[in-house]
Amino acid sequence: MRILFIADVVGAPGRRALEERLQTMRSELEVDACVVNGENAADGIGITPRLADQLLGMGVDAITLGNHAFRRTEIGPYLDASDRVVRPANTSRTTPGRGVVVVPTSNGGRLGVINVLGSLFLHPATSMFEVIDELVEEARRETPVVLVDVHAEATSEKAALARWLDGRVTAVVGTHTHVQTSDATVLPKGTAFITDAGMTGPHDSVIGVEAELAIRRMRTGLPVRFETAQGGVRIEGALVECDPSTGKASSIDAVRVSIS
Repeated sequence: MRILFIADVVGAPGRRALEERLQTMRSELEVDACVVNGENAADGIGITPRLADQLLGMGVDAITLGNHAFRRTEIGPYLDASDRVVRPANTSRTTPGRGVVVVPTSNGGRLGVINVLGSLFLHPATSMFEVIDELVEEARRETPVVLVDVHAEATSEKAALARWLDGRVTAVVGTHTHVQTSDATVLPKGTAFITDAGMTGPHDSVIGVEAELAIRRMRTGLPVRFETAQGGVRIEGALVECDPSTGKASSIDAVRVSIS
């Protein structure tokens, strides 16, 4: 089974890139399932029901979120109803939505998708280590193929979670920092790992934001309304290959496709 994970989709440029290239990528890479992190899809912050449906209609099988999951108030009822969009599982138990979903794949299999937040700077209600074992067991009751999106600031938290889960999940993919790392590897017990899959959107920017605006905020300390940049658009992510009967990964490769 081949699983394509698409890193944080930022605003309209990121969405347009997927609309233009995702179907071709699925065909060329012989992808059986595609998971997209969509927490920055709406002007760089959050996601709306309309944009979630738009991404799913492009050939995405499941959407993960992150610390901006609830920035758009209209998303709550949608998350409660959706069985293809997963929000961080270690937010408050009162927040809408679910932290694990299991979706069908094009080869007749099933893929479990889990989403958690790291603790540093993101301050989830509960440590991801307190909930992850239960989430993995829930997913594995339906399929041995399980992908975990760990949305975290600290590389150490991502690496620690991957090592903790090694052999129990197919892949642990880091998101949030919007900078693709060069450490894609299969851990000793068969779990694929990359610290951060990168960003799908405008790279002539400061992690997706118009550079001048980000610099002004850092130089002055004053509030600045951020706007999504436009140039240097590319799709980034990771491609994982695994045995669908065991869930063990055999390879993981970083993906980078320039659009403009």
